[in-house]
Amino acid sequence: MVLLLECLLLALVSLACSTINMAGTSLAAHPASTSNISDHFALVSFKSHIMSDPSRALATWGNQSVPTCRWRGVSCGLKGHRHGRVVALDLGELNLVGTITHALGNLTYLRLLNLSSNHIHGILPPELGNLHDLEDLQLSYNYIEGEIPSSLSNCSHLVNILIDVNQLQGGIPVELSSLRNVQSVNLAHNMLTGRIPSKIASLLSLKQLNLKFNNLTGEIPTEIGALVNLNFLDLGFNQFYGTIPGSLGNLSALTSLRIPSNELEGRIPTLKGLSSLTELELGKNKLEGTIPSWLGNISSLEIIDLQRNGIVGQIPESLGSLELLTILSLSSNRLSGSIPHELGNLQALTGLFIDNNELESTLPPSIFNISSLQILNVQFNNLTGKFPPDMGSMLPKLNEFLIAYNQFQGMLPPSLCNASMLQQIQATNNALSGTIPQCLGTHKDLTVVALAGNWFEARNDADWDFLASLTNCSNLKLLDVNTNSLQGALPNSIGNLSTRLEYLNIGENDITGTITQGIGNLINVNELYMANNLLIGSIPASLGKLKKLNELMFSNNSFSGSIPATLGNLTKLTILTLSSNVISGAIPSTLSNCPLEVLDLSHNNLSGPIPKELFFISTLSSFMDLAHNSLSGTLPLEVGNLKNLGELDFSSNMISGEIPISIGECQSLEYLNISGNLLQGTIPLSLGNLKGLLVLDLSYNNLSGTIPEILGNLKGLSSLNLSFNKFQGGLPTDGVFLNASVITVTGNDDLCGGIPQLKLPPCSNHTTKKPPQRLGMVALICGAVVFVTSVVVLSVFYQNCRKKKANLQISVINQQYMRVPYAELASATNGFASENLIGEGSFGSVYKGRMRGDGQHIAVAVKVLNLMQRGATQSFIAECETLRCARHRNLVKILTVCSSIDFQGRDFKALVYEFLPNGNLDQWLHKHITGHRRW
Repeated sequence: MVLLLECLLLALVSLACSTINMAGTSLAAHPASTSNISDHFALVSFKSHIMSDPSRALATWGNQSVPTCRWRGVSCGLKGHRHGRVVALDLGELNLVGTITHALGNLTYLRLLNLSSNHIHGILPPELGNLHDLEDLQLSYNYIEGEIPSSLSNCSHLVNILIDVNQLQGGIPVELSSLRNVQSVNLAHNMLTGRIPSKIASLLSLKQLNLKFNNLTGEIPTEIGALVNLNFLDLGFNQFYGTIPGSLGNLSALTSLRIPSNELEGRIPTLKGLSSLTELELGKNKLEGTIPSWLGNISSLEIIDLQRNGIVGQIPESLGSLELLTILSLSSNRLSGSIPHELGNLQALTGLFIDNNELESTLPPSIFNISSLQILNVQFNNLTGKFPPDMGSMLPKLNEFLIAYNQFQGMLPPSLCNASMLQQIQATNNALSGTIPQCLGTHKDLTVVALAGNWFEARNDADWDFLASLTNCSNLKLLDVNTNSLQGALPNSIGNLSTRLEYLNIGENDITGTITQGIGNLINVNELYMANNLLIGSIPASLGKLKKLNELMFSNNSFSGSIPATLGNLTKLTILTLSSNVISGAIPSTLSNCPLEVLDLSHNNLSGPIPKELFFISTLSSFMDLAHNSLSGTLPLEVGNLKNLGELDFSSNMISGEIPISIGECQSLEYLNISGNLLQGTIPLSLGNLKGLLVLDLSYNNLSGTIPEILGNLKGLSSLNLSFNKFQGGLPTDGVFLNASVITVTGNDDLCGGIPQLKLPPCSNHTTKKPPQRLGMVALICGAVVFVTSVVVLSVFYQNCRKKKANLQISVINQQYMRVPYAELASATNGFASENLIGEGSFGSVYKGRMRGDGQHIAVAVKVLNLMQRGATQSFIAECETLRCARHRNLVKILTVCSSIDFQGRDFKALVYEFLPNGNLDQWLHKHITGHRRW
């Protein structure tokens, strides 16, 4: 459509020219008419390429009642050969949307083309090179693409080329070096590539060169040192490498030298000749060496920025001579030594940035005499000492007080409140002590208070007044007082802090009390940390109002009650940790509404089944930890939906059923722990699909069957615990099963084979075998002995029982023997370790252990009843009744009993006997046979 309109316009031009030829006398009277019409139609073509004109700036364009030279933004010549011709097109800042027509190249006498701050896109037409009188080309702040046309070199009168903040690509045309009159070139904020042409030295009239924020590479040409009229040079934020040319020291007219954020190396060259320099910005490079002391001789310097280099040595004392210096930025280098007291002479200084170095000693007292100082940043050094009590009065304009990660001691001076312009206090990780100043709230513009990692105290309600004071700071965005010595009850005023607060951390203290429901007023908080305190009570349901909350950490407190279902309203919550509390009740299914990446509810009293909805949280990627609760039910098939999860821990609960086969779909799992439950069945073969698995713990369950060989194919598996189950058959001998130090199979009595280090019995080649004759004889002898012993025992038992009252109950054993808790027996037997196992029977196992009794350690034999075996409980009661009545020198003496629950919450019953080191009858018989064989 645009092309059709252009053709129509050209036809009209031709028609007009024909009409003019027919009227020769008129042409003689007005020789410039044809050219005026050419300008007219060039402007009409320009308008036709503008697709949006929100301010209607071009509304009069084309109106025959309005002369061309009166169109908005159009200026014409007033005399000579330029009379009536367009000499300026000034249409900046009108939000015009469109492209630049090539017809503009017909504006022969155009001197100014200003289309800056619009929405012009497309390319720069090469026809612009026809504008031989063009002096000012201003196209900044648009969306112009493509390359810079080399034809611009034909515009020999160009003085200013301003095409910054566009999307230009390609290199800088070398042909532009012929523009001897150009004084300002600004191509910043584009996507230019390649090198700076060395012929740039031909631009002898050049005063300003700005090429920052491009992708230019190569070394900075030394020829730039020949531009003796240059007063502004900005090559920052490119990819220049090599060293800084020493020839730049010849630019005596230079006032601003900016080359930050490149890849420049080497030392800072001698630039003593830059006597007019006000700005020196060489930060974010790879410069080495020391800070030149001659910098102190360039008295005109106002800004020195050498941050983020590799500069070493000390800060030169000579810098204290720069009376006009306002900014000194030496951050993130390797400067050492002390801060020279001469810096206190910089009475014009507003910003001192010497953070992230290796500076030592104290802050010179003279620093606090710089009344103009607004920003003091000395973070991440090794500075020590105390602050002057009146520092706030001495630095009345202080805006940012940044001293974090040093070794400052003493109090935070209350006089800091006198610095009425204070906005940020960052003092984390020092050794500051005392109370937090209660007057901080006088700073209405205070945005950051970071005092974590110190020794600040709060012993009573008065010491917490700083919190109530901060409620006056309506702009407060960050409050961090974690890892201090704050004690006492958490004030309710915490809920009255600024609604602009985004970060709140009071963790790692000894704070008591409850959390007010008013916490829900902090509607802009996205990170809330209260972990590792002594907080009690329920978790406020009002937390569900914090719709921007991203991280919530309440671990290691004493919170009780249930998890509020309202947490499901937090649709931006990615981290939720409530571990190590006494939270009870069921896990709310509403948590599935949260885009969680981390979920830690471990070490609580949660009960009931795990909601299926949790397994539909596709964002879970770091870990889900529900260990050490009282969760029951089965693991649902939906667990396979956790395809991005790295760690999964259900250990020490009461989960039953089988391990779902779908768990093999959790392809990102590296850690899986479901030990200490009531799981049954076999190990699903699908576990072999977890190729990235590093740790697998299935111990202390009721799993059975054979151990799949496919586990040996998991190349990254570095820890495998299958102990205390009911596995049977041969142990695989591939992969992880070849390393006895990383696998545990204790407590599976029917396992055999494996590597020798595991000391499992060899697997039999035959499933059945006829007992040898000698074994039958031994069995016959054992039976006879057991029969005789039983007769003796029963006889003694009968005589003793006759002496007892008929109504004596089993509860008497509580009076005769002091019961012991489960934990003491577990400790005595080293967790019922297999190496302490000395025998097994129909209803349990016997372990050797050592307990403390009568002030000394004694050896005991602990018989643990297998309550899963039918009749075991009755056996326990019968044995207690029998041994209560029976006494004989050939019977083992009972010491005590244990009827309790174990660490998994399951019933536990055990009898504790005196340990006899000579073994039992069976051992003596076998010893005799073994000795006979040796003979």
